[in-house]
Amino acid sequence: MYIDIEALFWITLIIFAMYHWWQSQKIKEVALRYTRRQCKELELQLLDDNINLRGFWLKRDTKGQIRIWRSYNFEFSSTGDERYSGRVIILGKAITDFQLDPHRMQ
Repeated sequence: MYIDIEALFWITLIIFAMYHWWQSQKIKEVALRYTRRQCKELELQLLDDNINLRGFWLKRDTKGQIRIWRSYNFEFSSTGDERYSGRVIILGKAITDFQLDPHRMQ
């Protein structure tokens, strides 16, 4: 069986894209679990039970290794009437920041 270099390139590219998508879904699930837990501890309601990828980039971690930096946005409510925005930042597989917009307390 003969496979030319172009076919091998495309197969490798497709496998890499599928692997990246699979890893991204795992990271998103980690961010969603963390966001749910933080909202529960702060007595906030995570609206739509969803987070959305805002952006990603390559950055170095504290050890100097290049990792994928991801930023996810979500919406929450403290009173059930208004919607506020929040953000969770992940570098590699570690959550590095969790931000909430100023909001009303119950």
